[in-house]
Amino acid sequence: MTQTKATLISVTEATALLKDRSDQINERFPQLKNKGKYILPDYRLTRKREAFKIRKHTFLQRHARSYVAFDSENGQTLWMHNFPSLTESLFWLDTGLKPTDTDTNTSYKQWKSQHEDDINALKDILRERSRRRKEAAAAKKAAAKKASGTKEVTSFNEKVEKNYSMDFKPVRFLSLKQSG
Repeated sequence: MTQTKATLISVTEATALLKDRSDQINERFPQLKNKGKYILPDYRLTRKREAFKIRKHTFLQRHARSYVAFDSENGQTLWMHNFPSLTESLFWLDTGLKPTDTDTNTSYKQWKSQHEDDINALKDILRERSRRRKEAAAAKKAAAKKASGTKEVTSFNEKVEKNYSMDFKPVRFLSLKQSG
């Protein structure tokens, strides 16, 4: 795995992190249940302020090729940011800096070249997850198509019989005279 010890999480685990944070927001010394560094792929954080409300509400929204990085190493504060790439989110979790920060000893490019193997390992894990999800969806779709395939044939045959039956009745037209 990576030197940053970041783990990939699912949506349910991410919502549990957010719920744990919101439950303890008024605590003087909150103790979060899950400590560590996490990355949620294919989602992003959105915040919504409602009228006359002081607090901001944080939601997870599905967004392809976007990453949310969660950092709760100290066990009291949950830091979170949206990132457009996995590499940038790992950089933030490892160094606490964003790629555009210039007042640092190491640059983003140097860090990226040093951690290339770790980044590729996480990307391979994501590709494997995506491949398994697509296979499961294709199998589910094939099973649904197979199950509904016989129903479609019978319903099509019934439609043909109704539309092309020989016992149709002629339609009579009535003329209405207007009285004037």
